[in-house]
Amino acid sequence: MKKPALNSLVWYKGHPAIVAELGEKITINAATGRTTETIKVREKDIEVLHPGPLKDLTGLIFQSDSVINQNVHDAWDLMSGGASVTLEELAELVYGEFTPQSAWAARMLLADGLYFTGTVDAITARSAGEINADEEKRQSKAKEGQDREAFLERLRNGTVKSGEDNRFLQDVEALACGQTDKSRTMKELGRTETPAEAHRLLLECGFWNKYVNPYPRRHGIAFGTSDAVLAGPSPLSPERRDLTHLPAFAIDSPWSNDPDDAISLETDNDRRILYVHVADPASEIANGSPVDLSARERGTTLYLPERTWLMLSEEILSRFALGIKGTADSALTIKLYLGENGAIEETEIFPSIVNVTRLSYEEADKLIDGSLNELMELAEANLERRLNAGGVNIALPEVHISVKKNSVIIQPVIPWRSADMVRECMLLAGEGAALWASRRQLPFPYITQETGDLPAKPLPGFAGSYQLRRCMRPRSVSAKSGYHWGLGLDSYSQVTSPLRRYTDLLAHQQIYACLCKEAGVPGYEPLNEEALLYCLAAGDAAAQAATQAERASKSHWIAVYLDDMIAANPGAEFVWDAVVMEKRANGAGIIIPGLGLETQVGGSFALNDAIKVRLKSVRIPELEMNFVSV
Repeated sequence: MKKPALNSLVWYKGHPAIVAELGEKITINAATGRTTETIKVREKDIEVLHPGPLKDLTGLIFQSDSVINQNVHDAWDLMSGGASVTLEELAELVYGEFTPQSAWAARMLLADGLYFTGTVDAITARSAGEINADEEKRQSKAKEGQDREAFLERLRNGTVKSGEDNRFLQDVEALACGQTDKSRTMKELGRTETPAEAHRLLLECGFWNKYVNPYPRRHGIAFGTSDAVLAGPSPLSPERRDLTHLPAFAIDSPWSNDPDDAISLETDNDRRILYVHVADPASEIANGSPVDLSARERGTTLYLPERTWLMLSEEILSRFALGIKGTADSALTIKLYLGENGAIEETEIFPSIVNVTRLSYEEADKLIDGSLNELMELAEANLERRLNAGGVNIALPEVHISVKKNSVIIQPVIPWRSADMVRECMLLAGEGAALWASRRQLPFPYITQETGDLPAKPLPGFAGSYQLRRCMRPRSVSAKSGYHWGLGLDSYSQVTSPLRRYTDLLAHQQIYACLCKEAGVPGYEPLNEEALLYCLAAGDAAAQAATQAERASKSHWIAVYLDDMIAANPGAEFVWDAVVMEKRANGAGIIIPGLGLETQVGGSFALNDAIKVRLKSVRIPELEMNFVSV
């Protein structure tokens, strides 16, 4: 390689430069942009292209024409026999002279890499096959660029071609689904690179319609129902108590398809005994098995208005759900001996066989004054006990949302008395299991909650429930027992939904391991605290993501429901009943019971005022539903 000299032309990182000063480091004036920049470099960082002298870098660019292109091809043809030439020789072959301009042009030919390869001291011709392959790639890239420019123009004009343009919108869809925070298309259009703006663009161009729900994917949930199946025979063969003589009721909403708990009550010498029978998948799902890992990854069953993604497979659900087979079911029964005040005095847990009758809440309510009367009395006593211990009871309107064939259906959830009854029985089961595990010093998925700052005199009505909810501290999961303030319980765990909550399945696995160990069955040992916390953290994190996806999905479908109303009745006014829950500086926080929607309106109102609000506008990508008082 030639040594640099003053005023010689050199190559520096793809830019032309003139040597301005020689020394231990070489000073160059480089055209690295629109202006010339003075830089000190090492000799190995530059290539000498022409000895000069060169005063400035203007006029270095050769204009391409057909003659030059033919000369390049002729030079390549001469060299294709394997000859090696220097940069100076290449410049003379192609341009007929060796000047700073031709040297720079020859170096650009080498950098281009289509016809020639090598270094400035040894340039060789590439094979015809390599050139043809590269030319095809370049032509394809050029066409791709032209196609993209045409697509962007169509996108600006709102004339996107369905199918043909889908490939160009993949980055926009990824942004809308929260799978990336960048989008080349959004940037080229000068639009904000946010999921909401990407969602808006996809709606505008028709790539999505408003019935696409991006929120499960946006919250990192990209899988469907589990397809993991049981590998073989049950790892446990427990002795099951026959409880088929006891009436057992699985009471749930009519749209529930995964019943996993049932309740029975008996009286022994005026002592009430509550049985909570729970679906028993843990008897065949070992911790760390493929089915367990699949459930842990999901954390919970994801209930969306448009579909349900099961934590456990359809096969497992049909095998273990209670009351759907028409035969006796295997269960894990939590037997609770209750004192006069309704408190738990003793807990037994054991595998069982039960006959389960399924009831809807509506059907069960009709039996409250009859065969379910004692269960209702027990539940009311437990609620009173919890409230006296400092627990709180929050009651706000709820709705059930379903989507069928792009039709959104919103139904108010009726506050059935039997739903309160079932809730209290399940809380007793969770409390009893936690006490059972705590007495055995068993690492267990306990749920705790720190005490919140309650007002001295809570408000009545919806405003009071809203006030109490705002006092709630986040729940925590732990391997150690602790107080749950919101429930008013000294110890609590969730154990009644192992088909749809991973923490419940994990609790059952610990219970089974403990039962087997106490019975002297070899090979069974509960998870230690460290291992339990690892499983608990993974399952709970996945469950929280699912909860966030469910909440956002609910808001999405309410927005779609309202937008459908506007589209079907242009110009019409839509008025809703609402209740004021909170006074705010710029208006009031309200709840619209018919939609299960919390929002705000301007105006001055008293707490618990019943008002009417009119729908003003809907923005689906932003989940904005604006109302004004009327």
